[in-house]
Amino acid sequence: MDVEAFVSVHQPQWDRLAELTRRQRRLSGAEADELVSLYQRVGTHLSALRASGADPVTIGRLSGLIADARGAVTGAQAPVWRDISRYFLVSFPAALYVSRRWWLAIGLLFYLVAAWMAWRIIANPEILESIATPSQIEQLVNEDFANYYSENPAQDFALRVWINNAAISAAVLAIGVLLVPTMFVLWSNAENLGVMAGLMIGHDRGDVFFGLITPHGLLELTAVFVASAAGLRLGWSWIAPGPRTRMQALAQTGRATVGMAIGLGTILLITGLIEAFVTPSPLPTSVRVGIGVLAELGFCVYVWTLGRRAVKAGEYGDVEEADREASAPVSA
Repeated sequence: MDVEAFVSVHQPQWDRLAELTRRQRRLSGAEADELVSLYQRVGTHLSALRASGADPVTIGRLSGLIADARGAVTGAQAPVWRDISRYFLVSFPAALYVSRRWWLAIGLLFYLVAAWMAWRIIANPEILESIATPSQIEQLVNEDFANYYSENPAQDFALRVWINNAAISAAVLAIGVLLVPTMFVLWSNAENLGVMAGLMIGHDRGDVFFGLITPHGLLELTAVFVASAAGLRLGWSWIAPGPRTRMQALAQTGRATVGMAIGLGTILLITGLIEAFVTPSPLPTSVRVGIGVLAELGFCVYVWTLGRRAVKAGEYGDVEEADREASAPVSA
C-alpha cells in the first residue's frame, strides 16, 4: 500500500472527525451519527496503516484522534471510584487467582528452605561461631530482636516498614523477567529467616520469635511471594509463550504484572500497620498471632472468592479490552 497516497486520500475524513470531536457538545443528530461513522471508519484506517508499517508519527497522531473520538462517542468517563472498585473487586483478585499456583509453590519452597536452615542451626551449634560472637548472639536473641519492633514511634516505623517492603516487592517483580535474580533474592531471604529462627529457638526464645514474626509476617511474606510470582511469570511468558507470539505473551502478562503493583502496595501497607501497631503492642501473644492469622485467611478468602468468580467471568487481570492493542489471532 502506498502510505502517502492513503494519507492524502483520507486526510479530509480525519480532519472532519477531529472537528466533530472538538464540537461534541454542540452536535446535531445528523452530526452525531456522522461522528460515530467516522470513528469506526478511521479506526479501520489506523489498522491498515499499522499493518502497512506506516511511520510512527502518523500512527501516533491517528491513535490520539481515535482516543479523543472514542471519548466523544462513548460519553463521559466512568467515575474514578468505579475504576477503583473494579480494580480491587475484579482485576486484582483475578490476577492473584490466575497466578496462585506460582506464589503458592514459591511460598512452600521458601518456608522449606527457612525450616532447613533453622534445623541446621539448631542441630549444629558450631555453625553459630561463623555467624557472630557469643556475646553478639546473646544481645541479638535477648534484646535486639524484640527491641527492633518498639524502638521507634509506631507511625514512623510503619512508614519505614512499608517503604522497605514495597521496595523489595517492586524489585523482585521488576527483575523477575530475568528469573535468576528473583530466585536469588528469595533464597537469601529464606536463609536469613531460617538463621534467625534457628538462633531464637536454639536459645529457648522460640515463643518470642513466633509471637513477633507471625502477626505481620504471614501476610507480608505472602505479598512478597505474589510479587515474585508475578515477576517470574513475566520471564517465563517469554520462554514458553504457548499459542501466542512471544510479544503477545509478554505484553499480556506484563500488563497484568504492572497492574498488580497497586494492590500489592495496599497489602504491604496493611502489613506495615500491623507490624507497627500490633506486633509490639501489649496484647497477649495469642491475640497478636490471631490477628496475623486472620489477616492471612482474609487474603485467601479474597482470592478464592472474588478472584475465582472474576476468572470464571473471563477476567485474568489484564486491562479492559478497549485499552488493549489489537492483536491478530495466532494458530495453536
